[in-house]
Amino acid sequence: MSDPSPPTAPTSNRNPGRLIQALLWPLVAVSGLWLIAAVQALTGISYAWLGVLPRTLIGLPGVVTAPLIHESWTHLLSNTAPLLGLGIIAMYGFPRATRHAVPLIWLLSGIGVWLFGRESFHIGVSGLTHGLMFFVVLMGILRRDALSVALVLVVFLLFGGMASGIIPSEPAISFEYHLFGAIAGVLAAAFLRRVDPLPARIRLSADDADETDPDWADEPASAEPEPDRTDDSRGTRRGD
Repeated sequence: MSDPSPPTAPTSNRNPGRLIQALLWPLVAVSGLWLIAAVQALTGISYAWLGVLPRTLIGLPGVVTAPLIHESWTHLLSNTAPLLGLGIIAMYGFPRATRHAVPLIWLLSGIGVWLFGRESFHIGVSGLTHGLMFFVVLMGILRRDALSVALVLVVFLLFGGMASGIIPSEPAISFEYHLFGAIAGVLAAAFLRRVDPLPARIRLSADDADETDPDWADEPASAEPEPDRTDDSRGTRRGD
């Protein structure tokens, strides 16, 4: 009587619930930003004072509030596609790590701007979008599984031009938020790269039965298993 084959590890990449969550949370975030912008437009009040004003006590709360505020509809529109696209990519590829990475990038980028930014109000969610871009790219480099590498290629194809945003260009654009968002994304990826399990590698036995290798062993499976052996395995600066 043969031993039963080991249970197959779940392939979470095919889980429809994972895709739904990856779509849901970025959509909620973008909807919230548009709602805030609508309130600002209806009231006619500028909320730029909620931005980060470097090295001042009055500007310190902006570390939390600045990403919620945008100068204009054009400013918000320019950040909507990156936030939505990169949010979906990060949530789908690394759902557990992304839940920790978003608040880390949010706070660390704001703190960096508060410490080193130019003396003006810095607003906009572009620090988070740049952080997510660098987060996904470094996660793919460090993890090197097929899904992560594919997501890196998608990010380069759709949003690769954003990388130039970390270099000073226009005076009205907060390159500081872009730069410190990118740094925060790199740090988040370095610390959170192992939070999400790697996909199981599928191998074929001599009987052509599917088996999974959750430990990602590099050694090829033998053609005929040997049962007697065991395996060893002040103005406003906005982000665009």
